[in-house]
Amino acid sequence: MGRRSRKQRPAEGGRDERPPDANAGMRRGYARSAARNEEVRRALAPFEEGERPAVLVISAAIAALLGVGNVAAFLAGVEVQGQKADLIGVVLLAILMLAAAWGMWNKRYWAVLGFEALLGITVAFAALSLLVASNLAALALCLAIMFGGGYLFYRLVRVMARLQTPRRKA
Repeated sequence: MGRRSRKQRPAEGGRDERPPDANAGMRRGYARSAARNEEVRRALAPFEEGERPAVLVISAAIAALLGVGNVAAFLAGVEVQGQKADLIGVVLLAILMLAAAWGMWNKRYWAVLGFEALLGITVAFAALSLLVASNLAALALCLAIMFGGGYLFYRLVRVMARLQTPRRKA
């Protein structure tokens, strides 16, 4: 018969032999991380009344162009894979994009968050599309969407942090 491994019993006296503060290193790491986070939060300043960072303006312009461009393409009779687009889908996407553009222009957190979610989904689809890219033009388009969308996503994270920063009383 084989020997079964068993959990080691505590030493005499019924106490465990581990040092009393075995997690001290982990707590120090959390404390350092919390201190760094607090320092970054203190450095963030809310946006001034008319201040709009360039990345927010660019994102709002892209959303507006997508909304208007979709309707224009539908009215021009553009077909996708030999079929005309559905009117309801075009209108819903246009409303969504124009609402996001308006919200980002007016520095609304929900609009930036929603646009970032759409950017993340778009970047993921572009990355998956690399698997079926059959020519250099498709490859270039996928890479452009991935890197452009990824860059916008990365830059909008700080904008979102500043949008959430409360105004400090002087």
